[in-house]
Amino acid sequence: MRIVFSGGGTGGHIYPALAIAKQCKSEYPDTEILYIGGKRGLETTLVPKENIRFESIDITGFRRSLSPENMKTVVRFLRGVRTSKRLLRAFKPDVVVGTGGYVCGPVVYAAAKLGIPCLIHEQNAIPGLTNRFLSKYVDTVALSFEAETNPFPAAKHVIYTGNPRATTVYHADKTKGFATLGFHPGTPIVLVVGGSRGAKAINQAMIDMAPFLKQLDPIQFVYVTGESYYEPTRTAIQEKTGTLPRNLQVLPYVHNMPEVLASTSLIVNRAGASFLAEITSLGIPSILIPSPNVTNNHQEKNARTLEKAGAAEVILESQLTGSKLFDTIAEVMKDSSRQITMSTASRRLGKPDSADILVEEIMRIIHT
Repeated sequence: MRIVFSGGGTGGHIYPALAIAKQCKSEYPDTEILYIGGKRGLETTLVPKENIRFESIDITGFRRSLSPENMKTVVRFLRGVRTSKRLLRAFKPDVVVGTGGYVCGPVVYAAAKLGIPCLIHEQNAIPGLTNRFLSKYVDTVALSFEAETNPFPAAKHVIYTGNPRATTVYHADKTKGFATLGFHPGTPIVLVVGGSRGAKAINQAMIDMAPFLKQLDPIQFVYVTGESYYEPTRTAIQEKTGTLPRNLQVLPYVHNMPEVLASTSLIVNRAGASFLAEITSLGIPSILIPSPNVTNNHQEKNARTLEKAGAAEVILESQLTGSKLFDTIAEVMKDSSRQITMSTASRRLGKPDSADILVEEIMRIIHT
């Protein structure tokens, strides 16, 4: 089996593609994979690390306001389609899978025009522009969130699969997570993460609430700042507290996040779809702070889905303060029955077999 994957820009589009690729290789070891991404996104570094062949095209997204740059984007799209057709004809894939981000627009469109079976995966509760455009050309649209109404009315076939990242995280070893952090198994851990690049607002809230963390000892706090925020955040906390609280670790990045998540009692995070798939696969209670700087405010819609189910508390960034975040964490961590209720609700939303379902669907459209 030969598969082309495309998706990029952020980890939320790349990690689902890599999870599906891993599952394909697991079930069909002779699978050959080509990943077509952009020249500027995270995929340029993340994909080669997985020993997957990588090719790139030059493409940018549309600006929402009237701009001369949009004409350049149209030109890049058409060039991207020509380049994609050349790559596809050379590789001869059985199927093309797109996981979002503007880079998969020309790739999946080119594949559809060449008559190659195509599947796209939508991670968010509110569909992205690229996937809305592609939905009328592909064989299957896969959804991460169950929808009351079909968000892709022009699609031939829509299926609820969940997010394949859930499958990867579901099998993580929590003992390795505790060991990574230097804690005994069973230690209560509050993990705070601002996303792969960090989040300024969450950093400031953590700085402001750092002096109060000792009130919740022996609960351990682990704050992952993002590489660019690490030094200034750590320095600011030390200046505010005199020294780092003994129940706080400040880290720039966590390389084995699945294992660390598996050891976590409560997570504070943005509301990117892939991360929500990971925490619900493990049944982790969450406090979600949706990023307001995303298309169609889709992170708030993602977060409200968990809140409605009783799996999460939501704090909008406009309402975020150190004291509010601390109080919300304390309310959850001091109430074991509430933790259990939130964990149960979270697990009900999880779909740890997501990658398996997607591989089954890929095989179906190949042989249809």
